[in-house]
Amino acid sequence: MQISIDQINAMDRDAFVKAFGGIFEHSPWVAERAWAARPFADAGAVHDAMAAVVRALPREEQVALLCVHPDLAGKEAEDGTMTDHSVSEQASAGLDALSKAEMARMRELNQRYRARHGFPFIIAVRRHTRDQIFSEFERRLASDTDAELEACLAQILTITRLRLMALTGEMAVA
Repeated sequence: MQISIDQINAMDRDAFVKAFGGIFEHSPWVAERAWAARPFADAGAVHDAMAAVVRALPREEQVALLCVHPDLAGKEAEDGTMTDHSVSEQASAGLDALSKAEMARMRELNQRYRARHGFPFIIAVRRHTRDQIFSEFERRLASDTDAELEACLAQILTITRLRLMALTGEMAVA
């Protein structure tokens, strides 16, 4: 079911959080805080309000937001505990069908990245092939942590824009 901007603007806080609380992984508080910015002109403005909430967070809270995201093809995928959004997104890039060698490589990259930066590697997998993901993982592993924090936040904003636009039926521009 697609949601119109008129329906969105008519929502009380609880309905808004129920509708959009899953846009940011395990972080319904983003939607709750963004609700106050209504009325929204369009779905893009809804996402802009959510992005503003995230951008206004102190660094440690931004890192905490990153840390609720699952590793790519990681333990959450193996245990079946990822959100429906993440399952669908990782499957779109074939991360649910890795060979044993690819799985071992992914596990090692996830561990090295977390050890270096203190948060998981995040990439908008719907916009990349499996090979591109491995390549970006290797490239970004060498980046400094401040650059990676910014890169991961930018990737989250791309992911969440795609999720929100899918819910509202609008085209994503991110």
